[in-house]
Amino acid sequence: MARNEAEVEQRNQQCLEAFVVRARRVAEHSLAGDWEKLVALVNPKAEVRCENGEWWLLYELPAEEVVESAAARIRPIILKTEDCFHMKVLNALGYACRELPRDAERVQAVRAEWKIRVDPATPLDAAYRVLVADAVTGEEHDLDAHRLAMAWIYGDVVHHDTERRKESDPFGLRDRFRAAVPLVAWTMVATIELLNYIEALWKDGVLQLRPEVFDVQVAMKSTVWEEPVQMAIAPVGTELPSSATTAMPEGWLPVDKNTDLSRLQSILGGQLLHSTSTAPATAAPSEHADEGRLEDAGATPLTAPPAPRQPTKDWQAVLIERWRMMQP
Repeated sequence: MARNEAEVEQRNQQCLEAFVVRARRVAEHSLAGDWEKLVALVNPKAEVRCENGEWWLLYELPAEEVVESAAARIRPIILKTEDCFHMKVLNALGYACRELPRDAERVQAVRAEWKIRVDPATPLDAAYRVLVADAVTGEEHDLDAHRLAMAWIYGDVVHHDTERRKESDPFGLRDRFRAAVPLVAWTMVATIELLNYIEALWKDGVLQLRPEVFDVQVAMKSTVWEEPVQMAIAPVGTELPSSATTAMPEGWLPVDKNTDLSRLQSILGGQLLHSTSTAPATAAPSEHADEGRLEDAGATPLTAPPAPRQPTKDWQAVLIERWRMMQP
């Protein structure tokens, strides 16, 4: 294999593996739990009724925070700079399937649909347009569904893009959200379908991917768990351990079955431990190791932080005074 070809293979593998991990996280989202409902959101239907000579449309969409979390999960797939960007994945698949006519044709079809759904060339290619007018000022605005959807994603959710917000403000949050739901739903459906296709190609030996990307945990199933840990405490300022396997520096005291839980809780200010009559003196670690917690087994315990001070009644005055004291 030539050097250039090997580099292309490596780059494509990195892209595909990144997509598999991200796509599996998308597939774990609650919206994907009911496939038929998710597919229905791609083209949501409105109920039409006439009352006293007026026509009304009734929309029933998922809660905004549910769609918002889904948008956050698909964002790297629609962002061109990410390794798992959808079009990069399709390019990698096209290269891998260049000698498989049927698969190459399928990749081309998926690419064409992506451009129409997620990256339309003109406003006329978008699903619909919204026109509004201010009855008082006479000011009029016109925006297509795709730009409204992107304004919700990048102006309301994952960023606060002021230009997108300014352009879409005359239409309001409701129109932005209504336009975003089909885009988010279609991207989820396309992502999950492409994930299944990639897995099938991998099992057939067309793609050379690391097996672990199909097994690594990608989403939390539960946020309540219990596990054994090793604990030690020391006064603030005590030398920290250099690694998880070296001996503890002087000043660290191990916490074991003989430790007085009530004394330990007092030392820690009641922040990290809630003692029970049956549980051992352990603290279940968080997924994040940088928020002042004690590390789990095989990791390095951190110095316990001091108990937080109760905020003063006039906290604004305190902050202002603190700012003044910092001035030259």
